[in-house]
Amino acid sequence: MRHRIDADLIIPGSGTPTVNGTVVHADGRIQFAGPTAQLSEDDRSLEPTRVTALLPGLWDCHVHFAGIRGRVNTEELMLTPEALAVARSVKDAEAALRAGFTSLRDMGGHGCVLAEAVREGTLVGPNIYSANQVIGQTGGHTDAHRLPYRWVTDPCRSGGTLRIADGVDECVRAVRLQLRAGAEVIKICTSGGVLSEVDNPHHQQYRSEELHAIVTEAARADRVVAAHCHGRAGILAAIEAGCHTIEHGTELDEECAGLLAERGMMLVPTRTIYEALRHNVAALPPSWRDRFALMAERHLRAIQLAHRAGVSIALGTDLGTSDRNGPLSWGKHASEFAHLITAGLSPLEAIEAATAHGPDTLGPRAPRSGRLAVGYDADLLAVDTDPLTDVTLLADQDRITHVWKSGELVHRRSADDAVDRTG
Repeated sequence: MRHRIDADLIIPGSGTPTVNGTVVHADGRIQFAGPTAQLSEDDRSLEPTRVTALLPGLWDCHVHFAGIRGRVNTEELMLTPEALAVARSVKDAEAALRAGFTSLRDMGGHGCVLAEAVREGTLVGPNIYSANQVIGQTGGHTDAHRLPYRWVTDPCRSGGTLRIADGVDECVRAVRLQLRAGAEVIKICTSGGVLSEVDNPHHQQYRSEELHAIVTEAARADRVVAAHCHGRAGILAAIEAGCHTIEHGTELDEECAGLLAERGMMLVPTRTIYEALRHNVAALPPSWRDRFALMAERHLRAIQLAHRAGVSIALGTDLGTSDRNGPLSWGKHASEFAHLITAGLSPLEAIEAATAHGPDTLGPRAPRSGRLAVGYDADLLAVDTDPLTDVTLLADQDRITHVWKSGELVHRRSADDAVDRTG
């Protein structure tokens, strides 16, 4: 059955917005997107749903279905019971969908099992493209160093969102274990992190032969590799190895930005977590509390450099805790828009980062999503304001009037009249 949506403004994700436009969809796919005046006679006969502004469903390209509460650390990620973490994550997925995010890239979490539940209809949630476990080296960002080494390095242990692998053979096996779990993308750490205590974000992690083995093994299964990296050395190592996306990119400089643009790599900056931690330093390890402000300043400059160099930027937040009112709780994904504007993106560019650029972070596995175009998924978001005048209004959930996923109406603002869920 075909459905018609008329909008005062259509923002297609990529390309020029259309005033007085229409989208027609059927069976979860867009059949027409363009000026209302160009509708066929058959489509004109359809009773329309009328909205103010219509755009593709949003993508958050860096989240964690970790299902943890309280302070974030590697021990909590490994020790939280998997069943409990998944149960909490169900509510997190619902919160993201309510906020207009119809697709999520899970960069280390329980997204593989949640994705299956969504596909089979058990759970109403976003499309989820998961890396499953994050792969890192001993003593690196994925190592819960306070736990017994024999346990955290057991490649066949169940549970947890982190994986340790050392040497080429272990790295290859780690990739295969993620593929076995259903991972759509592979996530590795090429530098230390902030919330892990014994490594350093400035230091490179993994040797070049290990990184090449990971990228090559992933490519054999048409998967790309996303590289967590803060320091310049880790960024350059990820670039040289052929990773597809740089996650965070704190010390990205002009040389790195030029290489990313030249090689068609992408940056997922995740400014949201920097701002959250700047205002909640108690969540940081004591050794980083005094230095984090400088790190956050460098990160903002890195986004600005990447944008000026023409690097493709995709929106990501690094949200990952199940605290309902915490600084990193789910549903606050659209707060990233304000940070992208501060970094120099225009409102239209920021929306493109959250729509058309999202699928590109998956490389060959990219779905036809993130655009209002014929043949693309009918994942749609309607708001009661023009987001091009103030894109930060997308963070106000009261402005969201409708959310469609695969053509099904999954949310309608309660103040509006009731409609059929397939409307």
